[in-house]
Amino acid sequence: MSFFNPISTGGLALAASLAVSTAAFAASSTPAAPAAAAPAAPSGSDRITNAIAEFAGIDKITGRIITFDVYIDETVQFGALQVTPRVCYSRPQTEEPKTDSFVEVDEITLDRKIRRIFTGWMFAESPGLNAVEHAVYDVWLKECKQKSDVPPPDAAKADASKPAATKPASAKPKPAVTPDATESDPTEPATTN
Repeated sequence: MSFFNPISTGGLALAASLAVSTAAFAASSTPAAPAAAAPAAPSGSDRITNAIAEFAGIDKITGRIITFDVYIDETVQFGALQVTPRVCYSRPQTEEPKTDSFVEVDEITLDRKIRRIFTGWMFAESPGLNAVEHAVYDVWLKECKQKSDVPPPDAAKADASKPAATKPASAKPKPAVTPDATESDPTEPATTN
């Protein structure tokens, strides 16, 4: 008698009984009991679309860490890198924080060519997961925001296209100074040599 025969025979008997019970279950006409309803996963409507992505960057040469805001579809240059966020999503404050942004990062090379070095999602909760690691600069997502102290790109263009503001009529015009005449400043004491 071999050692493997009882095991093989037992295994075959087990497999046969499993097959019969599976066939009997499949052939039964009674429907299976409904499964307990699983909690609904958060839908895409729970996420908030933001207008501004806040990044942090480090210059490895100077050791300086800089935080900067970038509007969606705006390109901001950080050192030799150009950072362009395409979307920036966050969750309501009542939910677990999940902040992510789809970002494109280009490098300006020494011969003034632009080379894409990163395209993908960055996650604020896991900054090391998809941070841009460059020989000199590192960039990562900090958060997504609705408002910023930085004026939007359209406002900056509008300010540049406006004519220079005129001074109010009550302002005194400064007298013209000719190269021959010099005037003393009334706020400084007069000195004589």
